[in-house]
Amino acid sequence: MSPLIRLSACFVALMMAMGIGRFALTPQMPHLLSEGQFDLTAAGLIAAANYLGYLLGAVDAMFAHRAQQVQRRLHGGLWLCVLLTLASFWANGFWAHLLLRFGTGVASAWVLVMITALSQPLAVAAGRPRLGALVFAGPGLGIFLTGLLALVSHLLNQTSATLWLIYAAAALVMMLGVWRLLPPPAAAKAIDAAAGSPANRGIGRLALIYALYGVGYIIPATFLSQMANAQFHGQWQADLFWPCFGLGAAIGVLLVSLRRHEPHTTRHWLMATLWLQAAGVFACLLGSGWGLALGVIFCGTPFLACMQLVMQRSRELAPHATQRNAGMLTACFAVGQLSGPLLAALSSHFSGGLQPALVIAGSGLLIAGALAMQSTATGPALCANGDATTARR
Repeated sequence: MSPLIRLSACFVALMMAMGIGRFALTPQMPHLLSEGQFDLTAAGLIAAANYLGYLLGAVDAMFAHRAQQVQRRLHGGLWLCVLLTLASFWANGFWAHLLLRFGTGVASAWVLVMITALSQPLAVAAGRPRLGALVFAGPGLGIFLTGLLALVSHLLNQTSATLWLIYAAAALVMMLGVWRLLPPPAAAKAIDAAAGSPANRGIGRLALIYALYGVGYIIPATFLSQMANAQFHGQWQADLFWPCFGLGAAIGVLLVSLRRHEPHTTRHWLMATLWLQAAGVFACLLGSGWGLALGVIFCGTPFLACMQLVMQRSRELAPHATQRNAGMLTACFAVGQLSGPLLAALSSHFSGGLQPALVIAGSGLLIAGALAMQSTATGPALCANGDATTARR
């Protein structure tokens, strides 16, 4: 089968698993809060449950070595995203949404790690590395789709339950369209096993950068719709911010994929995306529609491009350990993400708003950008020993 078809299937799989399965909570947040299903502090805990599931799913994916294990997690993750989104139609209250978001976190991590491990070596082998990079635009278009559907639902005065049903139907259509077209797991296994594993220099620093990125981006990514809803007092204009965030993320991936692929420049691009996002987080503190618009531009556009650049940098540092390092980095990223909503919950509880959490998040992104600029030729990665242990399994 043509690599283009398989890479397109990977694109749609991420569009569904991440855009709908993972991030559908964000455009739903204003509806769920207005319906009284939980308050803003509880919303932070529900988001944290989603990211805890994402962490556990990423850690589990690191140990999927055999082709059958990879396939089970990939297909199982896709089906779970559909079924748990459908189950959200009947969910009501804090605990139901917390458990369902935990499940979608696990499922979306399985899909992301496996798709990354399958699609990137396939694109390189086919001589189409830019197509491999564009796979990461899938979540952006998924976010754009969920945002548009939320806008239509708002204009038609539909409930959150109806919107969950619409999301589930869209996810089912996408999943059925691509699940037989995805790359075979054996391809990723052969490439991962193709070389011995020397110490992965720089991977530890990259993991720390990715964790700080997780803390920094996740607060606006989770609460953007709610902040816009509060700013525009529930008017339909508030629903424009989330689809614009997703569209900007997809465009950012496209722009970064067009750059000249020179290994020594990747860290410079990574630094730029991190500092742009820091500017976007601080812009959200302005407390105005223009501040949120700047937040969408500066946080949204580099959002997925940063993910793409981290995975690219990982392959430059350790090209022989694609799946293992994708899982490890995703796990570190998930730790950062998990910290973000907990920080937001504490901020909301003690200050009545998200401002302190946004300050900490933006500061973390500034630190991450500074770390990205530093040379990686300073010694073995912090996680090198862990990788060596995994390699001996």
